[in-house]
Amino acid sequence: MAVDGSYKCTINSPMGSRDVTLTLNADGDKLSGTMEGQDGTQQFEGGTVSGNDVTWVMELTRPMPMKLECSGAVDGDAISGKVKLGAFGEATFSGSRV
Repeated sequence: MAVDGSYKCTINSPMGSRDVTLTLNADGDKLSGTMEGQDGTQQFEGGTVSGNDVTWVMELTRPMPMKLECSGAVDGDAISGKVKLGAFGEATFSGSRV
């Protein structure tokens, strides 16, 4: 199953739950996409795809500057994984394809 598509996700962060739309675009083993939420849209490039596993990094500027290191797995129309929140620990996320 391809990882490409848009997913409605919830990130369970220490600052509370955040609903986002995650769009993934695979090109071979390369991954790019966007994450859109209440603080705007953030693009990313340079991610990787290995089977149904995905990883990517984003440099946020809102709500505060922070590096997000994301990893997850797509299982059919579901996605789940973890986000390293800079100095703020880790969060989990999960969602489904829209």
